[in-house]
Amino acid sequence: MNKIIALAPLCLAFATAQAHVTLDNPSAPASANYRAVFKVGHGCGTSPTRQLIVDIPASIPSARPMLKPGWRIDVDKTGDKVTRVTWTARTPEDKVPDGFYDEFVLMARTPSEPGTVYWPVVQVCDEGRGNWVDVPGPGQRLSDLKSPAAPLEITPAISAPAHRH
Repeated sequence: MNKIIALAPLCLAFATAQAHVTLDNPSAPASANYRAVFKVGHGCGTSPTRQLIVDIPASIPSARPMLKPGWRIDVDKTGDKVTRVTWTARTPEDKVPDGFYDEFVLMARTPSEPGTVYWPVVQVCDEGRGNWVDVPGPGQRLSDLKSPAAPLEITPAISAPAHRH
């Protein structure tokens, strides 16, 4: 029992060091509306998170961020297409302290073809940052990456049943 208690802080420290920005729901059907919830489970070391930057994957045809009290939202576009969403804390009290959890949400339309879409996310803290932007290359697994982008598995589209009388 004492060995388990002695190992608990080590396991917790390892889990915290390995944590990253993830999606609440890691799969969605093709050609569907998708509520992308980016989960931030820690700061940078002990430093609070003051900004979250999400690059919208090129295969995502549309995205709209959700308002977040205490945070300013900046939307970058190319033509009518949203390419990046940035949430920035308005005051020091609005920042996400290390040791706390928060979510950042946007509504997106998924691509029409199944496959994996990677969402690069940058977490900016008062001191330091997390660049969760790595995408696996051929033969690599997501678990091989030091700073993985948030993956979203696009599944085949769900067809509506035919309406019959």
